[in-house]
Amino acid sequence: MFMNKNRLITLLTVFLYSIVLNMNSAYCQSSLTGVFENNSDIGAVKLPGGVLYDTLAQEYTLHGSGENIWFNSDEFHFLWKRMQGNFIMRARVRFIGEGVHEHRKIGIMIRDTLSTGSAHVSAVVHGDGLTSLQFRRAGGGTTEETIPEISYADIIQIERRGDTFIMSAARYGEPFTIASITGINLNSEVYAGLFICSHNPEVVEKAVFDNVRIIIPARDGFVPYTDYIGSNIEIMDVQTGHREILYSSPMSLQAPNWSRDGSKLIYNSRGLIYGIDIRNKTVREINTGFANNNNNDHVLSFDGNMLGISHHSTDDEGLSIIYTLPSGGGTPERVTALGPSYLHGFSPDGGYLVFTGERGGNYDIYKISRILKEEIRLTDAEGLDDGSEYAPDGNYIYFNSNRTGTMQIWRMKPDGSDQRQLTFDELNDWFPHVSPDGKNIVFLSFGQEVSAGDHPFYKHVYIRMMPAAGGTPKVIAYVYGGQGTINVHSWSPDSRKIAFVSNTVIEE
Repeated sequence: MFMNKNRLITLLTVFLYSIVLNMNSAYCQSSLTGVFENNSDIGAVKLPGGVLYDTLAQEYTLHGSGENIWFNSDEFHFLWKRMQGNFIMRARVRFIGEGVHEHRKIGIMIRDTLSTGSAHVSAVVHGDGLTSLQFRRAGGGTTEETIPEISYADIIQIERRGDTFIMSAARYGEPFTIASITGINLNSEVYAGLFICSHNPEVVEKAVFDNVRIIIPARDGFVPYTDYIGSNIEIMDVQTGHREILYSSPMSLQAPNWSRDGSKLIYNSRGLIYGIDIRNKTVREINTGFANNNNNDHVLSFDGNMLGISHHSTDDEGLSIIYTLPSGGGTPERVTALGPSYLHGFSPDGGYLVFTGERGGNYDIYKISRILKEEIRLTDAEGLDDGSEYAPDGNYIYFNSNRTGTMQIWRMKPDGSDQRQLTFDELNDWFPHVSPDGKNIVFLSFGQEVSAGDHPFYKHVYIRMMPAAGGTPKVIAYVYGGQGTINVHSWSPDSRKIAFVSNTVIEE
């Protein structure tokens, strides 16, 4: 019996397509699945799906078919990892090509089993832009849906908190829109990951997922500044939004500075200062002598020759005191006589340092001559002024202040005059950092659940960017982090990238 020639060609094409993109028709091993365990076709799909993982770009390309994910059964392709407890999963997503069916689907899914009718909760983006939280409460049950007021989302996140599931969705550059469902009793151990469904059994669709993050948040009841979780040092292109995890550690790493030659990042951990080579990812301790209790307020001079640190000196009742030393290491020289003093920047000529000091019960911004060591008070408003940093041309000092109720970004002239507010929305903005070309500033933004005078660890935060002269801020990174994420200047010398820290529990 002979097979129709056209039918044979079709089957061979599908077979080769599957081999090239998946290297395995139903399951793909860990070398191809990045941080995930495996990938599977769910349900009786007609055309097999698969995944390619680009290790350099840290990017996943999924392809798959399937009738639908709806009613009481599903057909789709699923890239998954078994997870327990509370967690967060986030990705930037996009379809490849115009597609065939307007309701083709991609997103993030959490489900009990790999069976076709499993209970699940999913953050879904459709081909026609519909963005929704879909869920099946029990195996074999019907699928339900909640539709938030957003369409064409390309940043999606889903968080499990016990029996509550929270979907966050955004168009890149905008804050999240939130939808949630409670009372969904999925198994203790679930399958969580990325999915694609063509909504047409005769068609294979493709999609790209990048900036994929699986986050294990801090446990309930952790004690700030006593309990810590792991850290990722990340590098991001500020124009494309593409992020790369450079280095991960189960310990608390904080506040990367980018060296002026672009070769390394300087960060603090456990009171010490370290440098990590960007190319080969080797780490070495920078010798800071007796200063072994340094916090995340450390900065490099504009020429890269000096390193300023904030060390909690035992000679000063543990208060933070500012010192300088050669950037390659050496003996620290004391700069501030009083504490607490939290360093944030050098002047472009290296003659002054700007810092936040608590004097007489109020936190204000001061500058101090590195040679003469004379403090000059620059702000005296009620509330907290912090995060001061010189512009590269020396014409302004940028800072954050909650003098108007919420924490906002301000700037002033180097003598403290002409203090002007630059941001005006409901978010609480911290630590403005000016790009080396002087065109943009990036800063950290907390939601209203964080008080205006606080910048805590382990929260959902944004990194935003806007023109240095002011304007509408744009979200460039969606992060689980906060304290230690971007306290200090972390621009690359070419003004194209920033470095920052995100957080998650990482096992030893």
